Amino acid sequence: MEIPIPTLETERLILRAPRPEDFEPWAAFASDEEAARYIGGVQPRIGAWRVMATMAGAWLVRGFSMFSVVEKGSGQWVGRVGPWQPEGWPGTEVGWGIAREHWGKGYATEAAEASIDWAIDHLGWTEVIHTIEAANVNSQKVAERLGSRILRQAVLPPPMNVAVDVWGQTREEWLARRKR
Repeated sequence: MEIPIPTLETERLILRAPRPEDFEPWAAFASDEEAARYIGGVQPRIGAWRVMATMAGAWLVRGFSMFSVVEKGSGQWVGRVGPWQPEGWPGTEVGWGIAREHWGKGYATEAAEASIDWAIDHLGWTEVIHTIEAANVNSQKVAERLGSRILRQAVLPPPMNVAVDVWGQTREEWLARRKR
């Protein structure tokens, strides 16, 4: 069975299915203590492989998952951004994880906007959330730029078991923002 995985484009980025050639930069990202701090912590190569394979497999199982994000100009893997809702998750999330060498360029916001548009338009989501730890100021700023606010608190399911603020907005709020 083949699931058509979309390719999204923004001004500077391509969001596409994870590919085998993404593994080396993905593993480097997963081993970076600062970049991995709020997404489960540093992982060895085998852990990075499992996460990448899980996200790729979620396309088949759920019909959506995070995209690999690639810089148009250089072809470099930038990170992974997109819709995410594993079993027990506190809602329909668009999340992000950007390799540290690409921080400060606005890529998380740019890719998240395209992903939210896709989730609203193609998946019919009525709410989009972002699970963010209270100490993760950088992700809070991205969520604010997206027009999100804290909706509630939650604890992520095992094995994470992390308390998070659930940021987000309704479909109607996103669509009203998009019209501006």
